[in-house]
Amino acid sequence: MVVMEESLRTMTRVFRRECHRVLDSERTTIQGADGMLMVLQLAVAGVNKQEYGDFGVALSEVLAAWKYFLLDKLQLSHNDIPLPQNYDLIRKEYDCFLKRTNTVDLIDVFIMFKELRINEDPEEPLTAMQLFQFLIGEKESLEKVESLPVCPATPSNKAGICSPQIQRVVRRVFCSYLGLLVNSKNDIALAYTLDNPNRSLGHIAFTDLRHAACTNASSLFLTVTSFVRAIQLGGKGYAPPESHPLRKHIKGLSEFLNFVDQCQDVLGETPNPREAGSKLVSSIRAALVKGRSGGDPVYFAAEDTAKSFKERISQIHTMQTQSAVGTGISPARPKAYAINHCTAYGGRETVKVLMALLDEEALVPPCRNKAELLSEDHAVLNGSAGACLLTMYKSPEAPTGSSPKSLRNRVSSQQEHIKSKVVRPTIRSQFACTYKDDELPLNRVLEFPSASQLPTCVHPAPKRTISLHASVEEECDSTEMDNRLKETTNLRCEGPGQSALGEHSGNAWNRAGGKGTRPEQLGRATGTSKRKLANRECADQGKEENQPPQKRPPAKAPVGGLGKRNSKPASKKLIAGQGKLTGFFRL
Repeated sequence: MVVMEESLRTMTRVFRRECHRVLDSERTTIQGADGMLMVLQLAVAGVNKQEYGDFGVALSEVLAAWKYFLLDKLQLSHNDIPLPQNYDLIRKEYDCFLKRTNTVDLIDVFIMFKELRINEDPEEPLTAMQLFQFLIGEKESLEKVESLPVCPATPSNKAGICSPQIQRVVRRVFCSYLGLLVNSKNDIALAYTLDNPNRSLGHIAFTDLRHAACTNASSLFLTVTSFVRAIQLGGKGYAPPESHPLRKHIKGLSEFLNFVDQCQDVLGETPNPREAGSKLVSSIRAALVKGRSGGDPVYFAAEDTAKSFKERISQIHTMQTQSAVGTGISPARPKAYAINHCTAYGGRETVKVLMALLDEEALVPPCRNKAELLSEDHAVLNGSAGACLLTMYKSPEAPTGSSPKSLRNRVSSQQEHIKSKVVRPTIRSQFACTYKDDELPLNRVLEFPSASQLPTCVHPAPKRTISLHASVEEECDSTEMDNRLKETTNLRCEGPGQSALGEHSGNAWNRAGGKGTRPEQLGRATGTSKRKLANRECADQGKEENQPPQKRPPAKAPVGGLGKRNSKPASKKLIAGQGKLTGFFRL
């Protein structure tokens, strides 16, 4: 294992010395084994989003693609391993993510080492199969398993040992803050530092930031910087509008940027790399332990990580000082068109020390528990259960229009809504179908969705025809019915199976005798009742026309008149059968 570590360090040292020959940026950072696996998880989830519309991936799918990906990129035999689905898209998405974040992985370093090495460098420090075994974690030395320091036993820390997950996450947060100072395009580093410590920049804030960065085609850190600076310095004419999605996160984004600015000031204003590194690590530790008690596991992990980083920065600075001058060109060297060369050179030595420290962290053996790394990481500091990098990159659920409540809650809320309606006490009568009713019974509402479509009579009665051969009794009944129709205002046509309804108490205008009857209520009478009235009126008119004219009473002769008039009128000639028919209808 010691030989493996020394070979990886030699390979990385040669790459860092000659990387300016093949890379556009000299501040390119290296992704270690765990970082490569997390980037692959994001790549597979992104391809699933494009193909199936769901940004997510199973752990087994990531592990299967991980092994095939390592063998394929190292150009080793992978015939016995099935080809992952959409592998070409996954590989393309992985490479684009590394290029967009200005990072490379250990396999890229291994491949470029052969091109960048010079004569005095070792020919090949390790083989492709050895690198594969290191990345997959098959041959880890038992002496170097989780060589993390042990926390002191205290009453609040009864176990006496800090969780390896807490140690790993806290150490990654330290490296992410230092990595942002070296490479501000590293989006994964910003994802681990944006809400650590808590700045109220959770999942929604990170999603809004990613969407804004995608719209502007820039990195996450540059998007934060440009947005906050536009608000602080732009004024009303240049500041983003109030409808900008990042406006609601301005407080947390300002706190994050102010902290990074403080670290940048320390980096540029402190000439001694050892002192500058110590101040940076102390600032990060103070931010993480702020508001935490002395017995908090995160507090112990931050204290121990800060102590080890300070010692390692001091050792790296000593080695770089004692090394021969002229072994390479410094990263962050000023360009010919740099306006202020002093500013360009500021913090150059400190950046070299930080890059060497980050390279060593990239050579750490991979995490054994892949499930913990991919599904439960990033949760020990911000307190959100089950949070991980994949959860941070997954957009929140968009509303689909359906109720988010369960069926039981929706039914109970509907019942409470029905009970909340005030039902007025009603008194119905047999003529209730003609009354105005705003609140219909539930069964009628379900049967007829619109109140304007309610029929006045469900089962209309057949028309009653008046025959010429009707009896005298029926004629009397019709006469009595005419009188009753004059007293009542409306009739109710009841179908089979329907009971008469009572009178509505709210209809105060329905009085006995039909006083105060509204005109529109008369128009609501049933169609059958209107037809009955019309038929009977027509029948009455027909009978008056068919009956012979009534005899006038004899006029009284005036007293003392001159003569007597003939009181018997002249007989009128009837047609055949008219007298018999007329006598038939007489009482």
